[in-house]
Amino acid sequence: MTANLNERTSRRDFMKTSTVAAVGTGLLGGLALSPRAYAAGSDRIRIGLVGCGGRGSGAAHQALSTKGNVQLVAMADAFEDQLQSSLRNLQRQFEGQPERVAVEPDHQFVGFDAYEKLLASPGVDLVILATPPGFRPIHFEAAVKAGKNIFTEKPLGVDGPGVRKVLAANEHAKEKNLKIGVGLQRHHQIEYIETIDRLKSGAIGDILAMRVYWNDGGVWEPRKTRQQVKSEMEYQMRNWYYYTWLCGDHIVEQHIHNLDVANWIKGDHPVRCWGIGGRQVLTDKRYGEIFDHHVVEYEYPDGSRCFSQCRHQPACWNSVTEHAIGSKGTANVSGYSIKSQGNDWRYHGHHSQPYQVEHDDLFAAIRANRSYNEVDNGAASTMTAIMGRMATYSGKKVEWDAALNSQIDLMPEHFAWDAEPRSLPLPDGSYAIPVPGVTKAV
Repeated sequence: MTANLNERTSRRDFMKTSTVAAVGTGLLGGLALSPRAYAAGSDRIRIGLVGCGGRGSGAAHQALSTKGNVQLVAMADAFEDQLQSSLRNLQRQFEGQPERVAVEPDHQFVGFDAYEKLLASPGVDLVILATPPGFRPIHFEAAVKAGKNIFTEKPLGVDGPGVRKVLAANEHAKEKNLKIGVGLQRHHQIEYIETIDRLKSGAIGDILAMRVYWNDGGVWEPRKTRQQVKSEMEYQMRNWYYYTWLCGDHIVEQHIHNLDVANWIKGDHPVRCWGIGGRQVLTDKRYGEIFDHHVVEYEYPDGSRCFSQCRHQPACWNSVTEHAIGSKGTANVSGYSIKSQGNDWRYHGHHSQPYQVEHDDLFAAIRANRSYNEVDNGAASTMTAIMGRMATYSGKKVEWDAALNSQIDLMPEHFAWDAEPRSLPLPDGSYAIPVPGVTKAV
């Protein structure tokens, strides 16, 4: 598939991936198309971490916990303090295996160009991309160009131009036989796999509708005040979850997991959506510019619907779940149970650790030099979430092709500590909030 604006994106091509690992089974089929992508004559896989926050540090820990000879050799982050905190924590976690965390000072890179320095440094076989999502397309494209295997966190972008950049770069990644995992870990969770396999085999008949939720009290409070930083760019990056160009809003950064499950069940992505959203509870200016609730209805190619909710509002009903309604029954997908005309089923097997398994599967594919690429699926789920945000911000019905081919680019024109993001504060320190019916979001 190409990302050409003049071409209609085929739904089936978009969802089609290169061979993705069969989770936990070792069935990583595929032909060896290129030499091993790690040090010649060595079984060591050397890791570079780009983005040293909580998720990046967690992903590094899981990568270092895979079987075989692995070593963290380079780290990159915009902020020195964040890099050093992550390094100390990883050294403490692997105190009994100090050889696994061997990041020398000349392989600790800081600043907006830190990722470039890491990718240019010799001896990195795989990079973990875990910065705020707005940077993902830039970093992904650069990592593919450098010929690195990749584990990238979700989402894969925050706007149409970013997703198109990822899709274009991924075509080159496939040509190079790079192994790429995407942090949508439910695909590596045996409980989900068995449940969804049954749904795809007709356990509840035709899937007529789905309900997916990520409703909770919210994430971390803003970490820095304006008095603690030197520029607007630093202020927004330190508090990245509250700015659309950095996180995509929580429908993209978080609710993508639930929307990904809906796409997985259908084996496709939606063709259009409409919805409502706003900012009703978390209204203080320290919460930046994102909404605190989104409600979206998605339509799939066969006319079936997915009803989606995500909310960051304290002291309310919470649910992080997925459900399917079929012509012959229902499924609590996240509860791993099915009710179908007396043929009820519930998963009773062992419970997996999907955050670890997704790294186990990726590293196994690298060692066996077998095809492994999860990007097309990750891009489809990312775009599904972005399309939902476009609908709630604008109040309009949004078509898939219009969303993917949108020319609205949320990213700053250039990156420097004294550069200005596109969204700037008003005189009182607050930000302009999207207004349904007024805001152009597509």
